[in-house]
Amino acid sequence: MRNKFTVLTCALAMLLAPLIPVSARETAPAAAFTPAQAECVVEITSKRVLHAAGAETNLPMASTTKILTAILVIDDCNLEDTVTIPKEAEGVEGSSVYLKAGENYTVEELLYGLMLRSGNDCAVALALHHSGSIEAFAQSMNEKAASLGASDSRFVNPHGLPDKRHFTTARDLSFIAAYAMENETFRTIVSCKYYAPRGWANKNKMLKTYEGANGVKTGFTTSAGRCLVTSAERGGMKLVSVVLDCPEMYERTAELLDGAFAAYSMHTLCDPAEKVEGYAVRYGFSYPLTEEEAANITREVELYEPLPQNAGEIAGEMKIYLEKQLLFSQNLFMI
Repeated sequence: MRNKFTVLTCALAMLLAPLIPVSARETAPAAAFTPAQAECVVEITSKRVLHAAGAETNLPMASTTKILTAILVIDDCNLEDTVTIPKEAEGVEGSSVYLKAGENYTVEELLYGLMLRSGNDCAVALALHHSGSIEAFAQSMNEKAASLGASDSRFVNPHGLPDKRHFTTARDLSFIAAYAMENETFRTIVSCKYYAPRGWANKNKMLKTYEGANGVKTGFTTSAGRCLVTSAERGGMKLVSVVLDCPEMYERTAELLDGAFAAYSMHTLCDPAEKVEGYAVRYGFSYPLTEEEAANITREVELYEPLPQNAGEIAGEMKIYLEKQLLFSQNLFMI
């Protein structure tokens, strides 16, 4: 049998109240710039969608494709490996770092060329190094995207040049970018304003104009329009914004991020350094919440009967709810 009791909302709300910054109580500004055809804002650690408009629409995404290309290569390849540039990577149309067949670059150097200068030639070189063919690399891209919950996307190339079979959604791309931004190597590359070894400056203006911006990628083709994926961190909250086909992509992105930072803040709902009703937990949990939502968090504890006697044995389970929605659960352990 189990004995159940619920920690009252008011008690947990009082615990959380000091963690709500003043900015979270401010009203997000009204739209002053033209919205994108599709846009999405996600908190990176929880993957909670904080804003979405047209976020399920299939659209081309131009060079923001390279976010997936980069993280796939980072996950699977040695950055110190030498890549001899193949003939297929020379003279690729669109943005380029002007690679020449037979030249040698490291994987890391090509990643900087890919993400800072949007080199389509770097994309081809990396794809061939990873998989041996563009088709095989595209298959790996699709498998990776699906594993990240990006189930409405289709990738057929590593650079984002126009192809009717190549598309994503703002939601999918935000999940891909959120995953990528959790990788230290990826963050280091996309936050770099200038790569001195090759003299490459980052095209992403958000790194210089938006407070807390630390990535990730611009994109443009005639068919996709102006696309921008941006990551930013303020007050311990890490966000990713995606705008697809957005004429005022920098301005609209700043507006979306400002609104999300104003409306939400991170709340520690479970800390493994603290006991829960006298029992130990092993995992922490933080979640972005508005002030109103923070007042509607409840914590439910179920204890086993009879309780085990030995330290480290499972004594029950803790669940955290936002109103009736389960956010998080984990075991409680005897101390």
